Amino acid sequence: MNVVTALKFYITRMTEDSGPGMKVLLMDKQTTSIISLLYSQSEILMKEVYLFERIDTAAHNDTLKHLTCIVFVRPTKENIDLLCKELRYPKYGVYYIYFSNIIAKADIKLLAESDEREVVREVHEFYADYLAINPHLFSLGINACSEGLTWDPVHLHRTVQGITSVLLSLKKCPYIRYQHSSDMAKRLAEKIREVLSKESNSFEFRQESNPLLLIIDRRDDPVTPLLNQWTYQAMVHELLTINNNRVNLSHVKGISKELKEVVLSAEHDDFYANNLYLNFGEIGQTIKELMDEFQKKAKKHQKVESIADMKHFVETYPLFKKLSGTVSKHVTVVGELSSLVEKHNLLYIYILSFCLQLQKIKALIGNQKVRDVDTVRLVMLYALHYEKHASNDINGLVELLKKRNVSDKYIKLVYNILEYSGVNTRQSNLFDREAVAKITKKLFKGLSGVDNIYTQHCPLINETLEDLIKGRLSTQAFPYLGNMIMSRRPQDTIIFMIGGTTYEESLAVYNLNKQNPGIKIILGGTTIHNFKSFAEEVHHATSGILMRYKIGKN
Repeated sequence: MNVVTALKFYITRMTEDSGPGMKVLLMDKQTTSIISLLYSQSEILMKEVYLFERIDTAAHNDTLKHLTCIVFVRPTKENIDLLCKELRYPKYGVYYIYFSNIIAKADIKLLAESDEREVVREVHEFYADYLAINPHLFSLGINACSEGLTWDPVHLHRTVQGITSVLLSLKKCPYIRYQHSSDMAKRLAEKIREVLSKESNSFEFRQESNPLLLIIDRRDDPVTPLLNQWTYQAMVHELLTINNNRVNLSHVKGISKELKEVVLSAEHDDFYANNLYLNFGEIGQTIKELMDEFQKKAKKHQKVESIADMKHFVETYPLFKKLSGTVSKHVTVVGELSSLVEKHNLLYIYILSFCLQLQKIKALIGNQKVRDVDTVRLVMLYALHYEKHASNDINGLVELLKKRNVSDKYIKLVYNILEYSGVNTRQSNLFDREAVAKITKKLFKGLSGVDNIYTQHCPLINETLEDLIKGRLSTQAFPYLGNMIMSRRPQDTIIFMIGGTTYEESLAVYNLNKQNPGIKIILGGTTIHNFKSFAEEVHHATSGILMRYKIGKN
């Protein structure tokens, strides 16, 4: 089970099955993102694709009949209409059409009627309708999937399509379990079962393993996206934001033109692939080793004294140049991460996120070196932890945020998070006092170098999956849909988180896969969160809700 391999197989098939010769790739906005995550432009060029067009913006000024057009689009009404228009007045010689998901027969009929000049050679369904982030991690790119704590119908439909595509691309027809406390999880499970039933012919696979689809809700663990994250990939997303493998560094003072936007792709960057799960304490050492290797090679390149030296230089220069680019990129990124951690006191804030001592939080709110965003996330964590404590001072902390002139939208988040994920909503006990005390003790030990302080938080998903692997996941808390109970423990599990997942949870799944040979787990989410996107998720989800908590009142 590897979502990157699954999607690459489809894209290779598209470029090879359309025959030899010059090709154009005609995509929509979403399929452009799907492909750009997997292939660099130079790799696509090697597949004889020399032109890239968007179906929604393509100009029809001139015809290019010598080109074969590979169409790769989502089967939406808008795309069908645009494709019908394209086929009525074809710009290219022949067309090979690939839909990223199941296409309705009525839409195929519309396309056939529009193809009056018979330019279409083939039409296929290639199930590549999701973003493959890592081999075990996918996203649907849906920000803020709910409103009023229920599904936005458009996002529900897109989520059903995305998960269907994952199942078809991995050739899995799974049993379905869902989080009992979540109406959204149950509704999504039922919608997916409808598709499995309606499209049963497409799901007739020979299955050697017992696959399971487990649907869970972000609202059961609001803590993980509220904490700073400390592995390389997670830190970059938290502090700089990764958008389709791209990171914008244009705000960095004195940044060179070529580093204003960098690509971080495990498929094309060996250093990133080997280090994305290393924590902040380890990444500094690996950067130093990378620098040392580069300096040794740079010295060798300076010694060009003979014809043999020149020949060697010419042969190795592309690799040297690539290494030079890798060094520049990662030294810049890690340097910026280090600067932000130090400048905004992020390690101390992380420690305080566990002990949540009221006086220390108050002092931090008064510290102007600390970012507004970090004061708010601490108060949100405090509110979640002490919501039911009679002596809590949630309102006192909110008043301090107001005095600090934190924006109203951020202040409201303190109450929004209680509506979104308060104690009455959560299925699990996130704040086991004994466990928190142990973690806090470890953290303060870690400051003097005794323990690794970057990996103390264990997301709830880890516990859920460990229970599943050991065969003790409660069927009351996570019932099977339609009483179809598995007789054996699942070997292949696709776990999907409504409301978005995080890179920290991706790391937990990666480690569980490593620790349990023979067990394969893939994690998906409506999106991949950092604090900023999670704040938007909470804000949208609670919009239109009659708030039980009022600003300035209990």
